[in-house]
Amino acid sequence: MKIIAENRKARHDYIILETYEAGIELKGAEVKSMRAGKANLKDSFANIRDGELFLYGMHVSAYEQGNTFEKQDPLRTRKLLMHKKEIMRLLGKLKEQGLTLVPLKLYFKQDKIKVELGLAKGKKLYDKREAAEEKSAKREIDRAIKERSRSI
Repeated sequence: MKIIAENRKARHDYIILETYEAGIELKGAEVKSMRAGKANLKDSFANIRDGELFLYGMHVSAYEQGNTFEKQDPLRTRKLLMHKKEIMRLLGKLKEQGLTLVPLKLYFKQDKIKVELGLAKGKKLYDKREAAEEKSAKREIDRAIKERSRSI
């Protein structure tokens, strides 16, 4: 599994409750551009419209060697491919609990491009501080264990 792009900020800003995998509908030379790693998931999100799942705000740079007449808008809305049952289940969760869908990863799986979506709940400022404190405490513990094992 080759990762094309990863949304690290999403794990900082949101609490990820569940993850889902979806295919993505692409046009023209977007696949070649993604193979070159020219995709960005920052500030992107997914939403359901008319019973279909769409990805907004994902930036895919134009392929340099591609046809100049077939250039696509880099920030265009892209359709995500998922089973209807899964989409309806997601719609219920999104409406009921006030959650959002955030893309976490963009990767190749058996020559097909997939998006890992996270069903997320926004973190408050105190949640972010708490997470940072836990992370620094864990780092200090690991450092102390490493120092102790060196001295033995």
